[in-house]
Amino acid sequence: MIEVKGLHKSFGDAHILKGIDTFFEKGKTSLVIGQSGSGKTVFIKCLLGLFSYEKGTISYDGKIFSELSEDQKRDLRAEIGMVFQGSALFDSMTIQENVMFPLQMFTKMSKSEMEDRADFVLKRVNLDDAHYKMPSEASGGMQKRVAIARAIVNNPKYLFCDEPNSGLDPKTAIVIDNLIQEITDEYNIVTVINSHDMNSVMEIGEKIVFLQYGLKEWEGSKDTIFKTDNKAVTDFVYSSELFKKVRKMYLEEKQ
Repeated sequence: MIEVKGLHKSFGDAHILKGIDTFFEKGKTSLVIGQSGSGKTVFIKCLLGLFSYEKGTISYDGKIFSELSEDQKRDLRAEIGMVFQGSALFDSMTIQENVMFPLQMFTKMSKSEMEDRADFVLKRVNLDDAHYKMPSEASGGMQKRVAIARAIVNNPKYLFCDEPNSGLDPKTAIVIDNLIQEITDEYNIVTVINSHDMNSVMEIGEKIVFLQYGLKEWEGSKDTIFKTDNKAVTDFVYSSELFKKVRKMYLEEKQ
């Protein structure tokens, strides 16, 4: 579990995060949503240890991050997988080499052991024959699956995804959503997704944290989000006519 208590973060006079309290559980896909400027990207970067913060605590399975030694922080980072918005693959490396990169950084595996592990996770994301291709030879959806394979190659306890469906067509986005949820369930990991994709929220949002102006305005699930009367949430989620119709149908079915 990741637990956040009273988190505050500022840049100069700009107070970005204003006392956020929440938690993220194992085996659940948790989504952090909000408008541009809501603080969600800064929040995720604080969770990852990329940004320091003025007040509050972030705990990984009871270990407070700010109290860890540098060696302990390095050990924790080895337990974190990250899927970047643009996949962030190394253009000069093959797909197999990209996937092996975290193993080279954080383990003492032999080359053959790393190749076996890369082969395993590439098969897990349905890329059996892509090992020796270059990223430029892969479609956007394939690149995203490579990024997921790289994120889980180290068998992480925690998985972070930054806009994993950015730039993907709706059909491929659903494939990526389902893959992330399957891996979360299968490996019983803590998965936190920074997203603006409402389809993802409705498909895999087992926990949803809605940020507005640096505050946690609301949290719940893909089911309870239909029931909320929180105006900030409904204005954000149901800004399109499609989701307004979906909510109306849902509420009518429950009556």
